[in-house]
Amino acid sequence: MEQLSAEEARVLGALLEKEAATPAHYPLTLNALRAACNQSSSRDPVVSYDDATVEAAVTSLREKGVARVVHSSSNRALKYRHVLPEALARERALEREDLAVICLLLLRGAQTPGELRNRADRLAEFATVGEVEAVLERLGQGEAPLVTRLERMPGQKEARYAQLLTGSDPGRAAVEAEARALRARLAEIEELLS
Repeated sequence: MEQLSAEEARVLGALLEKEAATPAHYPLTLNALRAACNQSSSRDPVVSYDDATVEAAVTSLREKGVARVVHSSSNRALKYRHVLPEALARERALEREDLAVICLLLLRGAQTPGELRNRADRLAEFATVGEVEAVLERLGQGEAPLVTRLERMPGQKEARYAQLLTGSDPGRAAVEAEARALRARLAEIEELLS
């Protein structure tokens, strides 16, 4: 599958979330999809996409084979749905738990297995953190891994994981920036103490 832009990743994450969390309102109209992308809770970063941005992203996802338009004789408005499992079918089979983890990483950025377990309640059920870790391990394998494990930062007790559908590692840049800032601060403190 081709790499996704940040806008495409947000739209795909919103489609994944709404399919699992609110199936009665899925597939989504453009207005509902824009609202899902622009939610201020459960999103990192918070964005403010207009209709044109969402429409361009969903059109691009359609061209990449990750989203489809749903035509209905009862509705005048076009609706959109994701087809991520079909798009990745040659590479791997995706279960509900896999989609939940991918969704959370797309919408909230890098997270620990514990954070993923706690936040997945509306998307999939994980009885233990070990179940989340098993999903992360599975998604991190193969020729085209979908997630990566980030190095544990000083002061953190758990490693975080980030999605790789955007082709870059959005979490890694943040972690590296945090680590540089921490090292600089520690150097300042050591200089003051000496």
